[in-house]
Amino acid sequence: MSLPFIRSDVAQLAAYTPHPGGVSAVTPAHIDHLDTNECPYDLPKDLKEKLAWAIQHEIQANRYPDGGHLELRHAIATYATETTRGAATFTADHISVGNGSDELIRSLLIATCLGGEGSILVASPTFSMYAILAKTLGIPVVEVSRKADTFEVNLAAAQQAIDHPVGPPVRIVFMVHPNSPTANAMTQAELDWLKSLSQDILVVVDEAYFEFSQQTTATEVLQRPNWVVLRTFSKAFRLAALRVGYGIGNPELISALEKVRLPYNLPSPTQVAAKLALAHRQALLAIIPTLQEQRQILTQTLTEQGQLQLWPSRANFLYGRPLNPTRPMADELEHWFVQLKQQGTLIRHTGGGLRITVGTPEENQRTIAHIQALSVH
Repeated sequence: MSLPFIRSDVAQLAAYTPHPGGVSAVTPAHIDHLDTNECPYDLPKDLKEKLAWAIQHEIQANRYPDGGHLELRHAIATYATETTRGAATFTADHISVGNGSDELIRSLLIATCLGGEGSILVASPTFSMYAILAKTLGIPVVEVSRKADTFEVNLAAAQQAIDHPVGPPVRIVFMVHPNSPTANAMTQAELDWLKSLSQDILVVVDEAYFEFSQQTTATEVLQRPNWVVLRTFSKAFRLAALRVGYGIGNPELISALEKVRLPYNLPSPTQVAAKLALAHRQALLAIIPTLQEQRQILTQTLTEQGQLQLWPSRANFLYGRPLNPTRPMADELEHWFVQLKQQGTLIRHTGGGLRITVGTPEENQRTIAHIQALSVH
């Protein structure tokens, strides 16, 4: 049944599916969730106990949460300053907090492009939510390609799209650093191009995987009022279940985001969890070298197996395509996706390839074994 009051373009959209194909049919002894780039390690027991204590004794369920997130923004600003290794100093005025980075992306779109005032530019393949959120708001999406061998952005095409827009002018350029799903960090040429853009264009650098790459552009926001860096607690900080994202930007831009942000957008338990994670960041982030080592082991072993072409990764996941496919590549990718799911390894089939999250050593060994078993099919 069609509903006449629903926007016609929204009626044509497909809802975002976190686990395409579902997981209910998976019945192996182990189900490894390697399709959403979460940290494979839960919060330590002692931190969970501290969080539970705070929820029990400090939070009044009948009261709204801190609507200004002031304590959390101060804590994030301190951490963001640390990540620049002395190159920049941030305050709470440089920080906006969202219910995941998705909410911040949506706020940026509302503050800049709504009402036919602009379009966004993305380089595909990349994080799908930029285009999905833009389309739900009726904002045009301009897509340019990436180089087939390195996944560097086609900068000539990107500049052409900006200089000669077909529709509304490009108001936002989204870049992921490192990119998802392809795991490559930005090149110096890409960074220089972003710096060359007019201040009429908002540059959004999504650093969801910063803790794994240790490469940041956060210092740029102090020099460039049209830059904002997005980060998340969902990956390295192990808080995917609690949905916390943050933006680092010029205070004037942050003020604009506050105008369009929903009130009380971050529940009290979530704010407590984020502050707790930051207070114990050294312990939580101590797992990063282990995951980087596992990334290298997984890359080397899968490469030696000779079934996958893998690209270098600066994130907590690998991106690859089957070598010597026996069917069209799209069908081959779907075959791998389905076969691995049936064995209990959940990966992502996206962007013309396979994205595999780096898991625990045990999960990675099962991934290796399951991919090896595909050779008999």
